[in-house]
Amino acid sequence: MKKVFLFFASFFLLVVTLAQIPQNYYSAADGKQQSELKLTLHQIITKGYVQRTYNNLWTDFYTTDMRSDGKVWDIYSNCNFTFGVDQDRGENAPKECVKYNREHSVPNNWFGGEVYPMYSDLFHMYPTDKYVNAQRSDYPYGETTSATAKYGNGSKKGNGTPESGYKQVVFEPADDYKGDLARTYFYMVTRYLYTDFTNKLGAVTFTYNKTTCDLTNYAINLFLKWHRNDPVSQKEIDRNNAIYGIQNNRNPFIDYPQLAEHIWGNLKDSPFQQGTSVTPIIPTPIKITKCNGIFIEGAEPNAKIEIYSETGQFIYSTTLNNDYISLEHLRSGVYIIKINDYSEKIIW
Repeated sequence: MKKVFLFFASFFLLVVTLAQIPQNYYSAADGKQQSELKLTLHQIITKGYVQRTYNNLWTDFYTTDMRSDGKVWDIYSNCNFTFGVDQDRGENAPKECVKYNREHSVPNNWFGGEVYPMYSDLFHMYPTDKYVNAQRSDYPYGETTSATAKYGNGSKKGNGTPESGYKQVVFEPADDYKGDLARTYFYMVTRYLYTDFTNKLGAVTFTYNKTTCDLTNYAINLFLKWHRNDPVSQKEIDRNNAIYGIQNNRNPFIDYPQLAEHIWGNLKDSPFQQGTSVTPIIPTPIKITKCNGIFIEGAEPNAKIEIYSETGQFIYSTTLNNDYISLEHLRSGVYIIKINDYSEKIIW
């Protein structure tokens, strides 16, 4: 069981994001919601976009995907690839940790092959183990409880779970990168709002109505779950800033994670507002106790509960039911629990 330690103080919680967002970059999105918000974000991240060649990616990865030890940051394996030396040049890779190559997290045959700019957009291009990349093939992302293959960092492949709505073969990435890939897909369906990604197995994840692209219900449920359970990491923030320096655009769902909720999730009926906000921590008779989740005593019936990361990034919201909230789906870390006008910090 995880341990929860509670802290209280009379101070103001400044809610900020760590990403270096250019001033006024998202100003046009203020006050928008759902499809109008998605369209505005599309316009923001498309304007001024600098297209890379497929070959440029090899050197771009030195900037976007280098670990602190100088090795390649591969999201499909835990291998220690050296840039350049272990780069794929057509060699055979019959097992993991032989070579790394360039993975289209949105498979390129879903959008017709070598079609630019999607074909080289760094936001969905990752350096990955060549063997695992080939094993992933063009299977959609999903979750499996009947894996037929498992890989070094916890990635696996197998039939999707019946409750997900898709029971054919899926590729399930390691837990540490599920949120990364969810936000990648939020970006892709926003950046390429008028692109058809439904070729072949793409129709499992994307819809296209002859004018615009969106996510299927299967994908919305899956990626919102991953987005909430695996909050934005420093790796994503650094990568977002690095890609901005190369492509001159950003992933809005890393800068403002709550945007996904305003378009597909729990905040669809609320307009988005960017910037920092200040939430007072107000003493009240509310009492929070620990278990596998938290019991909240003294709150109003059906009180709105909001959970934020320590840096103020919105994770999810719910309504208090039976005075209990399960936190088992959250990773270990520091969180802010907001109950109406009351806030408290927990270490989970």
